Amino acid sequence: MSKKKILVADDDLAILDAIELILKDEGYKIEAVVNGQTIQKVREHMPDLILLDIWMSDADGRDICKHLKSTDATKHIPIIICSANRHTKLIAKEAGADDFILKPFELEDLIATVKKYTK
Repeated sequence: MSKKKILVADDDLAILDAIELILKDEGYKIEAVVNGQTIQKVREHMPDLILLDIWMSDADGRDICKHLKSTDATKHIPIIICSANRHTKLIAKEAGADDFILKPFELEDLIATVKKYTK
């Protein structure tokens, strides 16, 4: 069975590294981006899941999510918004995301949420 591909977009390198280590240990293939190149990377790699931060230095995760969910080629890809914003649940819903994870997150919650969308 081939590894599921996850695209992680976050401008915090420590968070990217942590998520990458955790999910690689769970058997996933990870592609990490730190900026607004997310849409380009999605088209190149067609991941099975996207973990998307809301605020990145040169892009807004809400806009990226809305764009991907309104594009035929990418609208089927589950998107999980990750943020420390206390309104993350509402933001994720308004952006059309499939789910959300609040930062800081528990390892078990991250793994369980990723598994839910990569079955």
